[in-house]
Amino acid sequence: MKMLVLGAGLQGCACAYDLLQNPAVEQVTLADLRPEKLPPFLRVDWKGRLRTLKLDVSDATAVRVAFEGQNAVMSAIPYYYNGPMAKAAVEGGCHFSDLGGNTEIVLEQKKLHQQAHSKGISVIPDCGLAPGMVNILAAEGIRRLDRAEKVKIFVGGLPQKPEPPLNYQIVYSLEGALDYYTTPSWVLRGGRPVQVDALSEVEPVEFPSPVGTLEAFHTGGGISTLPFAYQGKIDVMEYKTLRYPGHAAVVRPIRELGLLANEPIEVKGNRVVPRDVFIAAVSPKLSKPNGRDLVALQVQVTGKKNGADNSVTFRLIDYYDAKHGISAMMRTTGYSLSVTGQMQVDGRVTAKGVHTPDEAIPFAAYVTELARRDIKIEEI
Repeated sequence: MKMLVLGAGLQGCACAYDLLQNPAVEQVTLADLRPEKLPPFLRVDWKGRLRTLKLDVSDATAVRVAFEGQNAVMSAIPYYYNGPMAKAAVEGGCHFSDLGGNTEIVLEQKKLHQQAHSKGISVIPDCGLAPGMVNILAAEGIRRLDRAEKVKIFVGGLPQKPEPPLNYQIVYSLEGALDYYTTPSWVLRGGRPVQVDALSEVEPVEFPSPVGTLEAFHTGGGISTLPFAYQGKIDVMEYKTLRYPGHAAVVRPIRELGLLANEPIEVKGNRVVPRDVFIAAVSPKLSKPNGRDLVALQVQVTGKKNGADNSVTFRLIDYYDAKHGISAMMRTTGYSLSVTGQMQVDGRVTAKGVHTPDEAIPFAAYVTELARRDIKIEEI
């Protein structure tokens, strides 16, 4: 296998590292505008199997050249590039997957279905943790019941040792996290897709010690197209982000005061974007170079089985890999992207064309691959 990873940030580097653990992957190309600063876990002797490539993804010609000869392309760059990257992959005849997170872009990618199908390749957007892993688990829970009535999905990346006032540390893009805090969330209510306000409907969710009680609230993008796929079939479906108690009560006033807005304002004769200023101000305080994180996940599907009330619940608690210096968020997100790309190439993903993970990824094989990486999905 020859695999191309777009983006040498946290998730792209984790994806590349996981790909290199498979001897069947003969070459991994890690492409980025600045690919030279690799984390320690990649700065080892891979015997020529890892190469870096300076690439500007806005340069269509350079992208086309980079895609040549690749079996699969995995995108860990900002979501707004995923549309043209998927198109370039289809035109180049290689499988494609990405971390997604934007429903409108996924719907645009779906328009490539016939072209990808005719070339015998697969395009799978939304292949990280959420969206991604949670979609696969939710779909499996729905399949196990005769009638699924309610699907509740909870996910959060958290510091193992929280510090006030937010009890949070940056575990991926802060800009991406703020998008989720300001974007309405698509849910199902009475079987109909509707939007609800981000940071709303806060509720407690219990996890085993030492995690304990977390709070959950709506955020956008976590389950992508699932509400549209199951409209009219399931009464309630929702995705909520997990944080330590009190987080939403701090962030919501910050948002309502306009500090997360993207519209420029004038400050002492200069035009500035409030969100850019906020990110610049808080990033040093929320960046914890030595901080260790965890990921908590719960997917619960309730409904009927053989005429009786029944439920299927999946839970995951994953921790920072201290041996290699790889965060839990990188493991659950970047590794998930890597697993998807490998399954596309080795034939375990049989669906061709454009499909979301819940439509294309075989549950048992996916969960087995995660377990091999000590990412253990528990059924409770």
